Amino acid sequence: MRNDILYEVHNGLYVNLTNRCPCACVFCLRNTTDRVGRSDRLWLEKEPTVEEVKAEFALRDMSKYSEVVFCGFGEPTERLDALLEIAAFVKKEYNKPTRLNTNGLGDLINGYHIAPQVTENIDVISISLNGPSEERYMEEVRPKFGKGSYQAMLDFAAECARYAKAVVLTTVATTLTMEEELKCAEIASSIGALYRIRPFE
Repeated sequence: MRNDILYEVHNGLYVNLTNRCPCACVFCLRNTTDRVGRSDRLWLEKEPTVEEVKAEFALRDMSKYSEVVFCGFGEPTERLDALLEIAAFVKKEYNKPTRLNTNGLGDLINGYHIAPQVTENIDVISISLNGPSEERYMEEVRPKFGKGSYQAMLDFAAECARYAKAVVLTTVATTLTMEEELKCAEIASSIGALYRIRPFE
């Protein structure tokens, strides 16, 4: 059984850089499956090098894909340097729209404000909001950084909104009440982001 570095979901090509993540979300797909979309196994035996990722791109017909998405069985900003290098490579070699799916805790992971770098070659930043308050966020996400994680995620989202073409804040269907979802939509609007309820899978 192979471990997928690149895999397809709908018309997008997804990049699986790491399995490391500072969160233990109650709804995480990793709790119930080894795969997403047209993949075999997203649990990595080892993290791929940048050159290995580039080699995987060379094996693909890139004209098939509408976008390249950094999203796997881990948090992409855990490997910030690799993420930035590969995003620049994708833009230079293929000129494809790019998206980062992130828990928004990259500043805490890396110890500084990463939004200016991340948005340089990534068009859309999709951030897991997951709750209308710190209390609900902590219940759903269970981040290792503890209290303050929710505000750090919001601060990152607001900073990304200054630089990126688009920022999307997301929650997971069935995990929040309709009233909570309306509050999440207000939070997104207040920082100039879009709001999306992604399906529970």
